[in-house]
Amino acid sequence: MRDQPKLPTPKIYQAPMEGVIDHHVRALLSAIGGIDVCVTEFVRVTHTRLPRKVFTRFCPELEQGATTPSGTPVKLQLLGGNPESMAHNAARAVEAGARAIDLNFGCPAKSVNNSDGGACLLQSPSRVEGIIAAVRKALPAEIPVSAKIRLGYEDRSSYLDNARAAEAGGASELAVHARSKVDGYRPPAYWEYIGEIRQQIGIPVIANGDLWTVDDFLRCRAVTGCDAFMFGRSLLARPDIGLQIRAQCEGRDYQPLQWHEIVARLYNYYNATKAEYPAKYLGNRIKQWLAYLKLSYPQAEVFFEQIKRHREPELLELAFAQHLNPNAEREAPAPERLAAECSAA
Repeated sequence: MRDQPKLPTPKIYQAPMEGVIDHHVRALLSAIGGIDVCVTEFVRVTHTRLPRKVFTRFCPELEQGATTPSGTPVKLQLLGGNPESMAHNAARAVEAGARAIDLNFGCPAKSVNNSDGGACLLQSPSRVEGIIAAVRKALPAEIPVSAKIRLGYEDRSSYLDNARAAEAGGASELAVHARSKVDGYRPPAYWEYIGEIRQQIGIPVIANGDLWTVDDFLRCRAVTGCDAFMFGRSLLARPDIGLQIRAQCEGRDYQPLQWHEIVARLYNYYNATKAEYPAKYLGNRIKQWLAYLKLSYPQAEVFFEQIKRHREPELLELAFAQHLNPNAEREAPAPERLAAECSAA
């Protein structure tokens, strides 16, 4: 057993992922532990004054003090390019119960960028500053306003300009994805830019990008000097990565979640969400998550192959029952056999 802490314990953020991390996933991940802050999918703001129900649909946690069921704070994220509309809707979100607002300047999706939102705004640091300043002015002083950026749009040359713009606009902290919009999600992540940003501005900087393992975290920490880190796809691949990192920093042993323990949580998620989807889409979100989990758990590939062409609840639940067995990796039946067993049931 280790007996001496090695590093200060970092602050761990869950990254927003549109169409992937909804309130059900936030509840599951935060219940596992190791996450200090969650962030919602973005609420798109145009010129419309959004009603309360839009904010509570994206963030049902607003009805419970803007925290997940296990008590993890949730930031509500907004995306848009009009300062006045962003400010007005941020104020409405706070009226609906938001306790922290996050502003999205990082989404690389073409549909978003073509609609004056996300990473396209990084082409004009003055616009980044103006949007943040308008939102900051519209909210009570006790409501923090944070921002998330990439290193630039066409290239990474504007990384300091946009970071300084976020600070000048009044952001309380800044998450930086260590790639440009054009870089997309292709490795590598350019952590050294985050380190320079942290040295050049006076607000906390959260490092994001290619943090898949504890070793990645340790290297990123050494390069950036940050004490806060944001995990997205890697959190889906290793749902307890925050606990793994915390144990490493605190100098104690930790046994990562085993496959059957992961499946038990997936099964709870499946049961909590299956009524929300038409029959033809049943199981799609599980298949989506398995695509990430297979990066860490080879059994996830087996599970995916068993159910990828199926949406019958009986077959899905039969596959779950089999994988809930701790010895599932040694006993996994072929998809055809599972289908035959389902038909015979």
